[in-house]
Order: sequence, then C-alpha cells, then structure tokens
Amino acid sequence: MTDTDRRAFLVHTAGTMAAIALIPELEPLRRVRPGLALKVGVVGVGRHGRAIISELQKMEGVEVAAVCDTSPTHLVNVASKTPGVEGFADHRALLEKRKDIPAIVVATPSHLHRAIAVDAIDANRHVYCEAPLATTIDDCRAIVRAAEGVRGRVHQAGLYARSNPIYQLAHAFFKSDAVRELVSMYAQFHRKTSWRFPAADLGKEREANWRLDPAVSLGLAGEVGTGQFDLFHWFRGSYPTRVRGSGGVRVHTDGRTVADTIHATLTWPDRVELGYSATLGNSYGGQYELMHGSNAAIKLTWTHGWMFKEADAPTQGWEVYANRQQIGNEEGITLIVDATKLAAQGKLKEGLGLPYTSLYYALADFVKSIEDLKPPITSLAEGMRATVVSVLTHRAIASGTEQAIPADLLQAT
Repeated sequence: MTDTDRRAFLVHTAGTMAAIALIPELEPLRRVRPGLALKVGVVGVGRHGRAIISELQKMEGVEVAAVCDTSPTHLVNVASKTPGVEGFADHRALLEKRKDIPAIVVATPSHLHRAIAVDAIDANRHVYCEAPLATTIDDCRAIVRAAEGVRGRVHQAGLYARSNPIYQLAHAFFKSDAVRELVSMYAQFHRKTSWRFPAADLGKEREANWRLDPAVSLGLAGEVGTGQFDLFHWFRGSYPTRVRGSGGVRVHTDGRTVADTIHATLTWPDRVELGYSATLGNSYGGQYELMHGSNAAIKLTWTHGWMFKEADAPTQGWEVYANRQQIGNEEGITLIVDATKLAAQGKLKEGLGLPYTSLYYALADFVKSIEDLKPPITSLAEGMRATVVSVLTHRAIASGTEQAIPADLLQAT
C-alpha cells in the first residue's frame, strides 16, 4: 500500500475511536489565489453542457466566460441564465477571439470531440474532454497524441470515479487487505428512459438524438460503460484482455437499431471477470459497481458506498466503532468521507453520502490541477484506454462475437 493509501485509510482519534479519513475534505472548491478568476469556455451546451456550467458556477473564482454550440436555441438558453457570457457558433472562433480564456471544457456529442479537443490543445489551452474520449480508436489516439510533449497545460479526461471522494476511500480499502483475493466484479446501469429527445431547433432531430444513430454512437457501452469500466481499471491497475456480449432493442421499438439493453462479460488476464448490464427499459437497482473479495465485498453507488465483511474475515479493531447500515439482508459498513472529523463532533451519521455530484468533483480536480500546475487526476491516456475498452465492448455486442483487447491497442502510438 502506498503512503497516500495509508494516509487515506484509517486514523485513530482520542486513543480509542477509529474512523475513516480521506483527503481531500468535502468543501466547495476555494481558489488558491483569490481574486484571480479562472475563465472557462464550454463547448457544447446541451443538457450535459448546461449541467457542467451549473457545477462550475458553484466554484469560487471560476467564471464561465464563453460558450459554444451549433444550436442557436442552446446559446440563447445559456445566455439568459449566465449574464456576461459570450456565445459562439464555432469553437475555432471562440479560440481565436477569446485568447483570455485559458481553459476549455469539451461537452459536445462524443463523435465530435476530436476536432474540438485537438484544436484547443493546439491553441495552448487547458482541456477537459468528457468521456468517452471519442467514438473511434483513431480519434482517441489523435487526441492523446496532440497533447504529447505539451508542457504547462492540464489535459483531463472526464472520468468521474477517480475524483469521487467515496470512490477514493473505497480504493484505499481495496488496496489494503480488507478485500483480499478478488473473486468477481459486477456493474450495472439501469434506467427507465428512452434516450430520445425533442430537437431544440427545427430539422435537427438526428443531431439531437445522436446516441441513437448507429453511424456515430457507441450506445450504452460507450456513453455509460466507459466511466464504469475505468473504475475497475483504476482499482485493479490493469485492463481486460477480451470481451463478449449481447444486446438488442427490448422496450423502445420506435425504429432505433442501437440496443436499449446490453450485457457484457469482460475478462482480465487472471481470468477474473466483470459482468456488465445496462438497460433503458427498467430502473431496478439503478447504477452501481460491486467487487467481491475473499474478505469482503465493496458496493459503490456514486453517492454512497459500503463494505460487507465476510464472517471469517480477520478483524482490524476499528469495526466496532464503524457506522453500519442494513442493505437488504446484509449489514454494510458505510464508507464515510471526513469520518474522523465527523466522529469527533458526534456527527458520524450525518456524513452519509456526498454533498456534490461526481461531475462537480471531476471539474474541481481539473481546476485544482490548473492552479497547482500538476498532472490531472485522470489523463487523456486513461480516457483513451477506457474508451478503447468500451469501443470493443460495443463491437462485441453489435457483432455477437468475442473481441480481443490487445495491450498495444491501449497505447496511443
């Protein structure tokens, strides 16, 4: 276990209380150099782009100074709610005219990421690019190659798990002896929704529903699976070597051909498998990730986390003080961020969950990396690797054939 993992794992207070501690603390992002606003431009201000703007506006000293979108309606909507923001219909015009904006967030449809990200990197801007990084392996590699050798700029992939404080805490447990030998992994994304949206502008329904266009979409494996697959890459420190899957249109028979329900099995070199399920036809269970070990299982739901210890697992002393929750027929030890501080205040149970979204923490890490001029928490290269896995998972589902995931395909060159 690294020194960072040890600091993040367990601390003792008052000689008796054992509680979980985590770095960073759960407070709104504060600027290191107050008075110097970081200007950010957001390219792509549809539903997700507007969510990004909302999270950035919660950060002290961060200013959304410009936005870009090909939809006039989207630009008008943002301008009406963000006084002083300048709108552009072309990202190149934004980069050329607003050289005072050092940071660009790319939140367009996934298949449009390459040109915008590469242009922003070439224009010497800090770049945050949402995941999946792109929808083809070639486009992913082009984005990563554009950033190679660039110094003094932060280039981050929008994979939220590594920034999520509860997931960071769970990662520390996983790297300790708390879980021990990994037995199996499972993840799911279950929602009851159609993924079909009305077009903001007349005649642009296909553009609005690009997720349902088989020519450009990676479907559920790409748009949702990428972020979940990355969690297992991070925890394990390795990548699957093959994937098989299936799927189809089970509920939304509206002419679409992109599957609304998928199942996949990803296999690691040690033959431990990740079972993955995603559907737009049923919401039971929601979204979560689960890791089974010989000592314990860890379940993560993006806002909460639990560890379920096996009856024969050795005790480490602190369990008697831990907060516990009944989850179905199992009793789980809750993973609470800032537990040491809360325990000292007698407010341990008030720490359940997170005060901000996973998106907030990812964007906050981007801003913090810019201020500290340190490498991002999730590099473009990691974004590429997670996306390559999702591309091949989508391919396995669409073709019905097992796909190899060779190590050289996970490299940019």
